[in-house]
Amino acid sequence: MGKVIGVILTYNSAKTLEDVYQRIPKSFLDEIIVSDDGSTDKTVEIAKQLGVSVFSHEHRGYGGNIRYGLERALGMGGKYMIEIHGDGQYDPGGIPSALEKMDKGCQLLLGSRFIDKKQTLQDGMPLVRYLANRGLSFFDRLFLGLNISEFHTGFRVYSRDLFKKINLKTGSDDYLFSFEIIVQSRYFGFKICEIPIRCDYKKVHTSENLWKASIYSFQTFYILFLYFLARFGFKTKLFRSNKSSFIYS
Repeated sequence: MGKVIGVILTYNSAKTLEDVYQRIPKSFLDEIIVSDDGSTDKTVEIAKQLGVSVFSHEHRGYGGNIRYGLERALGMGGKYMIEIHGDGQYDPGGIPSALEKMDKGCQLLLGSRFIDKKQTLQDGMPLVRYLANRGLSFFDRLFLGLNISEFHTGFRVYSRDLFKKINLKTGSDDYLFSFEIIVQSRYFGFKICEIPIRCDYKKVHTSENLWKASIYSFQTFYILFLYFLARFGFKTKLFRSNKSSFIYS
């Protein structure tokens, strides 16, 4: 049947990791692992004390870290892989409703902060980020033809089915990975769903600065351009079906 595996992404998350772990609704998961992006603090030591499996590697960036964690989870027999950020910004309380949707046929699930728009601002999301994210999501919705309220979220559940077509090796090492996999899922015809989630901006957390966020915004339009090329038969590596030697059957 396959396992439900929570993949906690960490990078110097020593101050927040234990709190994140304690908030996870563990009865809904078969296993929890930590994918550590070369932390230089006590993140790995704390993870081991919590009794979870730790997979550490040299620093790659967010995209490289989630790819690494997904590969480990797939190799462990994961059916559903839940992305959990080690800074605790995204509320893991949405996991039960996310898994319910996955069991109804979703193959990629996104946690949206904008189903309840007022709540997002009350939770402390800076207005500039709020407007930028909603603006980007408007264009994404328009170009991809997906009725999804948010495309740039860090709460995701991945089905094993995705990686029969999507080759993890083709993704970016930075935050662009998170958008690439949505566009790839759309191109290959996978079912994408969303649930409302909450995000805490008042506690200690990590996020991109405005300069990097601006670069990311332009990069997403480039990925949309590649998507349209692929639709007309001009496929870059992102839109070529998985022919990796590591097939997730």
